[in-house]
Amino acid sequence: MRIENLRARLRELGAKPCHEDRLMRAWLQRLPLDGGPRPQEHFLPLALRQALPALTAELDGLARLRSQHPGEDGSSRLLVELADGQTVESVLLPRDGLCVSTQVGCAVGCVFCMTGKDGLLRQLASAEIVAQVALARSLRRVHKVVFMGMGEPAHNLDNVVEAIETLGTDGAIPHKNLVFSTVGDERVFERLPQMRVKPALALSLHTTRAGLRAQLLPRAQRIQPEALVELGEAYARATGYPIQYQWTLIEGVNDSAEELEGIVRLLAGKYAVMNMIPFNTVEGLDFRRPSWEKAADIARWLHQRGVLTKLRRSAGQDVDAGCGQLRAREIKVGFVARERRLAERAARP
Repeated sequence: MRIENLRARLRELGAKPCHEDRLMRAWLQRLPLDGGPRPQEHFLPLALRQALPALTAELDGLARLRSQHPGEDGSSRLLVELADGQTVESVLLPRDGLCVSTQVGCAVGCVFCMTGKDGLLRQLASAEIVAQVALARSLRRVHKVVFMGMGEPAHNLDNVVEAIETLGTDGAIPHKNLVFSTVGDERVFERLPQMRVKPALALSLHTTRAGLRAQLLPRAQRIQPEALVELGEAYARATGYPIQYQWTLIEGVNDSAEELEGIVRLLAGKYAVMNMIPFNTVEGLDFRRPSWEKAADIARWLHQRGVLTKLRRSAGQDVDAGCGQLRAREIKVGFVARERRLAERAARP
């Protein structure tokens, strides 16, 4: 379900714009329809009131909590079941943040990420994206939404844009607290400046070397790191939000002196923040996480040379919170259980 389809159905039931907005706010902000000076029976059209129980059940079914895995850092990994039985992951972050998914799987195939190992299974509709926020708000306050979960938002641009517009209006999320994360796609830099709700932008850089970037992000659009930074800088200056550059720090891969000099060359003096995130260990991937002391030295060195650098701990590391790990673990457990049942059935006389 897309948001535009949901609104069309509300209009078919007699809803005017004021009714649409009230229902959308009630859903996304977890507000009671009977609150305020005018109860729904004095406000909503009769046909809409009669359809409301079935519609509410349908909206609640867009994103259901399959399991929740709290971390020691205050984060909580959510395995979210969609209406068709597919699952994605959301993460409740410390300080009222939420990381949402935009696709089931991912086509970029970043070699250090679990999500892309099986490729792209399907897109999430805009209503499925914002439903993750409605679900999270039933658990705790959400004041910031980052589109950094499973999937590449640029590959599902229409649905993600619609979700951002909705969350920035009916969802009551401040525009600068909506963060569009991408490996880099020229369509993003064309589309985002045209939006009514302009989100902050996070660019997954990971290396300053074009050849290495092609290896780490094999199906990302081929944009030279220098060109990507220039596109980001233009967007930052236009919106007044600094670009957040994401750098998954992998020992022996992108932590060399050459890389650090490259970061200074690209980002010194830019309206930007470098988010340095040590690699979150993933079973089956042959990459190593550098020591926290080494990561801290790198962040300090960059900061001293004019690159605002924040060393971040990936949320929920103690619960295997790297994107796709929780979903992959559940699929593996389900597969083993099915195989066991089949074996037991075959062994029966």
